[in-house]
Amino acid sequence: MINIALFGPPGAGKGTQSEFLLKKYNLFYISTGDLLRKELAAKTKLGLEAQSIIAAGGLVSDEIIVQIIEKTIIDNPGSNGFLFDGFPRTYIQAYILEGLMLKLHTSLNCLISLDVPEEESVRRLMSRGMTSGRSDDNESVIRNRLKEYNQKTLPVLQFYRDKGIYVEVDGTTDVEAVHQQISGIIRNELRKSLFNIVLFGYPGSGRGSQGKALARKFGLEYVATGSMLDQEIKQGTETGKRITALYENGQLVPDEIVVQLIEKRLADSKGVKGYIFKGFPRTLVQSYILDGLLQKHGSSISTVVEIEVPTLELIRRLDERSQTAGCMPYDTSTAKIVKRLHEHETKTVPVIAKYKQLHGVIKIDGLGTFDEVFASISAGIENGLRNMR
Repeated sequence: MINIALFGPPGAGKGTQSEFLLKKYNLFYISTGDLLRKELAAKTKLGLEAQSIIAAGGLVSDEIIVQIIEKTIIDNPGSNGFLFDGFPRTYIQAYILEGLMLKLHTSLNCLISLDVPEEESVRRLMSRGMTSGRSDDNESVIRNRLKEYNQKTLPVLQFYRDKGIYVEVDGTTDVEAVHQQISGIIRNELRKSLFNIVLFGYPGSGRGSQGKALARKFGLEYVATGSMLDQEIKQGTETGKRITALYENGQLVPDEIVVQLIEKRLADSKGVKGYIFKGFPRTLVQSYILDGLLQKHGSSISTVVEIEVPTLELIRRLDERSQTAGCMPYDTSTAKIVKRLHEHETKTVPVIAKYKQLHGVIKIDGLGTFDEVFASISAGIENGLRNMR
């Protein structure tokens, strides 16, 4: 996901550049004016509240605007990111957007400012006024708009300069040259983004073998909670002894232990392109924990994959595995296998439903050969990578 704020004085060409960016990067356009008009037309609760303020001659408050923006972001989970035009307009709104992004476990990647001198803006808008028929395309109104832009918006630009995410583009060149400059900035931002995959599937679906192979192919770090827990046991650590006791009593390892191990893994991994998570999150609580852990490292979930295999086939595979060196603790009896499958059904399926709503889930038929399933998952991941780039 990439979130961009596009700035520039009236006449800088933001509208034209926005059209390019929305199509090229599958971004959702957030213009506060457009969103507000939609709410008014739909007569939503927020729209009616705004209507009463406008009817009384007042300005729609930041409180209403931020709720509309939050609703728009939540309602469009399939977007690769958001392009903000006209927000934040003030220093206070910059702080509001910062808080909103944190709440939604994301952030503004960069603010791109189209630099156009005042006289060039005036020239462009006056020229547009000759054909647009717009009453505000006259010199007096234009200069007032530019004055307001400088007074209210320049402090916003300084806010993002101080954060180190402000980038200036020469807006006086032709449309294509400006587009190339902006595209270069976005490509650099995308290269900084980690590509994080969560791999779901019932026990016996092949997540482990597929996850390891996918990590090798795409150069990602494979994070499997089971492997980390086993490593603690082999090393004879205090944590390992606690895990062994839990296993022997048929209990799940608590989040307290798992989260500490994952957090350490993320902290110790340097220069990685991203992660494949297998076995975590298993519960809704863990899904929120993972969101928080990734946010702490300036990242988020990129793609969610679910390998689907019929129940009878899962039982057959797990029973077969119980006769091998790869036998897992829950493979040793039919009762344990059924219990583990039921646990996935009740605790993990709701997590997948959550991710389906927020990110979308790539569903893969796990009944083919290893290579066939691997090819299907790889195709889904490659599509996600293309969208990021």
